[in-house]
Formats: sequence, structure tokens, C-alpha cells
Amino acid sequence: MNRFHANGKFLLSGEYLVLQGAKALALPLKLGQSLEVKTIDIQEGMIHWDSYTPRGFWFAAIFSKFGFTVHASDDMEKADNLCKIFQEIKSLNPNILQDKNDYFFTTRLEFDSQWGLGSSSTLISLLSQWANVNPYKLLNRTMGGSGYDIACATASKPITYQLINSEPVVEEINFKPVFSEKLYFVYQGHKQSSGKEVKSFKDRAKVYDFTTEISEISKISESLVRVTSFEEFCSLLTRHEAIMSRVLEQPPLKAQYPDFHGVIKSLGAWGGDFFLAATELSEEEVIEYFNKKGLDVVIKYDDIVL
Repeated sequence: MNRFHANGKFLLSGEYLVLQGAKALALPLKLGQSLEVKTIDIQEGMIHWDSYTPRGFWFAAIFSKFGFTVHASDDMEKADNLCKIFQEIKSLNPNILQDKNDYFFTTRLEFDSQWGLGSSSTLISLLSQWANVNPYKLLNRTMGGSGYDIACATASKPITYQLINSEPVVEEINFKPVFSEKLYFVYQGHKQSSGKEVKSFKDRAKVYDFTTEISEISKISESLVRVTSFEEFCSLLTRHEAIMSRVLEQPPLKAQYPDFHGVIKSLGAWGGDFFLAATELSEEEVIEYFNKKGLDVVIKYDDIVL
């Protein structure tokens, strides 16, 4: 049996503009997804797939090992997408799945599938690790995106990420805020479609020149890496939100929580998933505030970031 693991992710800075070459600061998480692959003593040319989340069984499929056509599944859309990923893997590495044995794949997600922490990117990373293919190439051929989440999947600490001439440049950094006890991640209650957001932004980028904003966001990312003052950190987050508000022509998320004593910053695609709350309030006060707003998932920075 072969076992693999991939980290979930948060994008602290550089959302959207990372697609255009801005430097981003990204955080690999303690929560991720695991994969177990074993051969079974049956020779029917099949792949058996089971997926689990912390809530239990999630998804199952049986599909052909050679033609990658679905034979049975409790979710045909997921199964079809999975077969497409396998088809691309096979084109990247024709040597896989050449034997006569059937295969059993089992994935275990370590966070709620609706949280937007990287259920798709961790899957791409896991299958790339198993098949020994380039995960960025597999991502480009399947789901698309900047690839920062792919970098986080196998990182051992926070990273800076930048596309230079369309190639990923990844640097692991020592980003350990001395004020981490003042940082919280809050789930907005619904998952945002990254693919749809990426397409929408790319359409905007064909019309608008974001050269100035790309430079400003890159400088903020570099400053965030070095910052030691909580006040300066909050100031950088506020500037980042203001810039992205102009780029996206959307109000900053803080506008929805005007009475919150602290800074709120979107993470990744605006409008869903998690956001960062930076505040001097106590943990109890933070939880109480967001609970009153109907948000009941509040996670401390040190509890989830590697």
C-alpha cells in the first residue's frame, strides 16, 4: 500500500492578481487530505474509489482502468471529473496502470468539504505524487488556477508564490507572527467557486491594466513577510483590501462588519470561504461577535497554520 498526504491552504495576500504575476503570501495548513493506493487481487481492469470527510463517507466510484469510463458511482458528475483527471495523468505518464491488477484508491479529507481549504488542489497534488507527474501541468490541464495551492500542498512552512513567465517561483519562508494569538480564521458559511472566480477575473484582466496594482500587492506581500508590529500588519491588510476593492469593484468585506473592533481581510476568492480577522479582542469576544452574526466556525491561527 502507498500512502500520500497534501496540505490545505490559505492565501493571505495576492488573491486574483497572483494570476497576473503578483507575489503572494500563502499558508499551508495542518489540515489536508490523504490518499492510500493499493492493488487488489482481482483482474477486471477497474479502479475502485472511495472518499471520506470528517463526517464520514462522501463519494464512491468504479471506473475502467484503461478507458477511464464510469461503471458505477453515487455522484456521476464527480466521477466524470475524476476520470478526466486520470486521462490527463495517463497522458503525462503513460507508464502508470500498466499491470493487470485492479486498484483501490481511498482519500480522507481532514476538513469539511465546503470550507474551501483545498479539496481540489490536495487531490491534484496527491494523484501527482502517486503517478510521479508534474502537479502544475496536471492542474493546468484540469482545474486551472495560479498553482499557489499546489505549492502549499507539499510545503513545510509558509511560502511566497509568484508566476514569472508563467512558471511558478516558490520560496519557503519563516513567517511566524509574534502576534498570532490575535489572528482568527472565520468561515462565511458557504463555499465560493474558485474556477468561476478565476474565469471572471481573467475576463476583467483582458480589459483593464492592473500593472500598478500588481506592483503594490507584491510590495505588500514582501512587507507582510518582514512585519513584526501588529499595527503595521493591520495597516498592510487594510491597504491590500482597498486595492483589491478597486480591482474587483466590490466593497471590502469589513463593510459587512462595521462594528467589529479590528481588521477583516478576504482570503482567496471574495464572497465565500474563510476570512482573516485581526483583533485585540479576546478569543471569547471574537467567537461571541461572529456567533451573533451567524458564523459559528472560528479557528485560531496557531491551531491550523503549519
